[in-house]
Amino acid sequence: MKALIIEDDKTVAEHVHNSLTGAGHECTMVTDGATGLDTARSGQFDIIVLDIMLPGADGIAVLKTLREEENQTPVLLLSAKSQVEDKVQGLRSGANDYLTKPFAVEELLARIEGLAGRVQDTTTALKVGDLTLDLLNRKVTRGDTEIELQAKEFQLLECLMRNRGKVVTRSMLLEHVWNYHFDPQTNVIDVHISRLRQKVDKTFNVPLIETVRGTGYRIAENLA
Repeated sequence: MKALIIEDDKTVAEHVHNSLTGAGHECTMVTDGATGLDTARSGQFDIIVLDIMLPGADGIAVLKTLREEENQTPVLLLSAKSQVEDKVQGLRSGANDYLTKPFAVEELLARIEGLAGRVQDTTTALKVGDLTLDLLNRKVTRGDTEIELQAKEFQLLECLMRNRGKVVTRSMLLEHVWNYHFDPQTNVIDVHISRLRQKVDKTFNVPLIETVRGTGYRIAENLA
């Protein structure tokens, strides 16, 4: 995957660069908005990591210009601003995702790979162990047993299975399933995960859904 990093903070830029290159991705770094815009126009990138506070032209202006020019490269905005109105402004300006600083490397990689995957993905079914999720027919089976899931439960399971072996944070689940870009202090995730476990895990020998205390959830990876 080719990533363009537009970030003027050297420490943050190197942190993102090292995280992505360490995961096997190719990165280009620029430090101001004007150069970032020109680079985004001239290069073929799978993802753009864009800081909001930039010299020359701020990230929102860069983003709006790209979208006006019909450049649909997925954009992950980075910002120290965590207020709901700031996130809403970024998303309404054309961002595909918004991550506040400071952030964990694992979440950065999961969000970036998730965004790139949405564009390239042609998967019609997901499989973990004996659990299969048929995306075309909206059907879930475990072994020979068909499992009836509500719409939100299906989306939760899809998010976990697409990130097999990785921790999926509460904020990621809220955004993927409920389109919340902040945590409204709700137990909606806990309730739905509990229901999902009752259907997917309870009557089977090997539990698949794991709780990562204080972080989120993960679906087991080391299964045949």
